[in-house]
Amino acid sequence: MSAVGVEPAKRAPEARAAAGVAPSRAVPPGGSSQRYLVRADLAPWQRAFRYRFAQLVVRLYGNLLFRLRLEGREHLVDGPALYCFNHLGWMDPLAMLAVFPSSRRLYFYGPREQDLRRGAKNRLMYWSGVAVPFSPNNDDLITSVRRAQAVFDSGGALAIAGEGRIHVHEGDLLPFQEGAAYLALRARVPIVPVAITGTSWARFRGEIRIRLGEPIPTGPRPTRETVATYTARIWHALHEMVKDDRDRPPPGRLERWFTDAFNDWGPGGREAATLVRGPRPDEVPLPPPVASERVGEPSWP
Repeated sequence: MSAVGVEPAKRAPEARAAAGVAPSRAVPPGGSSQRYLVRADLAPWQRAFRYRFAQLVVRLYGNLLFRLRLEGREHLVDGPALYCFNHLGWMDPLAMLAVFPSSRRLYFYGPREQDLRRGAKNRLMYWSGVAVPFSPNNDDLITSVRRAQAVFDSGGALAIAGEGRIHVHEGDLLPFQEGAAYLALRARVPIVPVAITGTSWARFRGEIRIRLGEPIPTGPRPTRETVATYTARIWHALHEMVKDDRDRPPPGRLERWFTDAFNDWGPGGREAATLVRGPRPDEVPLPPPVASERVGEPSWP
């Protein structure tokens, strides 16, 4: 499972907004949004049962194979929120699901699939209802944005990989796509940076740490300026959390196979991905605060 960011499209105002372009008219939240909720075809108790069952299984096997740690529990948001995490591999969403309290219903933005009912892994995600999929052709971004809004309207939290892809190096952070900032600004929910350490290589009984940072309140409308500002702010907050992490030496053959079993490194595989590095902090401009930003005020309904 891989959560990714909203990517640019030019076919509709809201799809353009997902890429950081100010929309001329946003789709109003609430109301009929619940029909876009993941697995809206099921009764609420069925969705709750499947989620808790999936979380129980992931938690059981996750703690059996690894030593999972959640740090910064005081930063958990009691209500709708967007959790933006660094993405080192396919285990990241599973590790987050395993350590998050059951009282916080957590969804993941992704994967980039046309139909989750094809393929064993996709069918499992579809059955559990934790994935918020979107079209690989970027031709249905309006629906995916409405699905994200439905998560917030239901009181749930949405996790999204700000980089939009996996990368090799711990302590490094690729440039962020603007989807995370846009979705949070549109819904006026706080953004919580999440630093994941220990998943670049799977070491059985090795430690995997999930650290929560200080929530970033939102409030301004998702204009081009505010989306850019918040994207940079989230990047800097998360980079500060991971900057002291270091790459670990490759493990044994079985652990190397397990690590890359579901990782899609793209052309050139992991070897080519090792050559990719993210920008330095001074290469990511941090715009001044937006004038209309309401500092210190609650940003969720």
